[in-house]
Amino acid sequence: MRHIMVMNPKGGCGKSTIATNIAAYYADAGKRVSLADYDPQGSSLAWLERRPGDRPHIAGLDAFNEGLRHLPRNSDIVVLDAPARSHGKELTNLIRHAGTIIVPVMPSPIDMQAVTKFVDEIKQVGKVERHQVRIALVANRVKENTMIFEELDEFLEEQKVPYVAVLREAQNYIRAYTRGLGIFELPEYLAWPDLETWDPLIEWLKSRRSRPRNTDFY
Repeated sequence: MRHIMVMNPKGGCGKSTIATNIAAYYADAGKRVSLADYDPQGSSLAWLERRPGDRPHIAGLDAFNEGLRHLPRNSDIVVLDAPARSHGKELTNLIRHAGTIIVPVMPSPIDMQAVTKFVDEIKQVGKVERHQVRIALVANRVKENTMIFEELDEFLEEQKVPYVAVLREAQNYIRAYTRGLGIFELPEYLAWPDLETWDPLIEWLKSRRSRPRNTDFY
């Protein structure tokens, strides 16, 4: 059973968008997927309520109120949508459930500053120090060929954490979310520009670089 957590100290950075799209990708690939929503806003669960019945099933968990006590034991992939502003003991407890952590970063000075401190804090968690968790950074909601994206791109390249993908700001994410779909489930003629930006992230998730040692491989 693989646990992939999407987390960031700030709200509004696109955690739920990335979490729901990862869940949809693995479900569409034939994996048994559970989506655990730790955020009190419940954006991932709201997306799941919109999901059409003819799409591959994803089990939803209200982790904010119930934790993972109802997690199906036959799950292949567990995607965890972490809450914002997690620090200290709460952060340590969340990371205890993760094997892979994806940190989306928005193109703004405030977001970059927040992520610097957040990654430093994550690295001090015992499970991370023991290399039992793999972490990656993703530039999210970017407009390419802008000065702020160039600044974000340079900033992420300088971090001592893998920087694996650049996801653009696009209406396809809204189209998919409102239908309970992932962008992988939209018509290819519509979604192809965004599918291409996801390729590096999916490639990283499939690679051994994203996995702690001695774990199952998906």
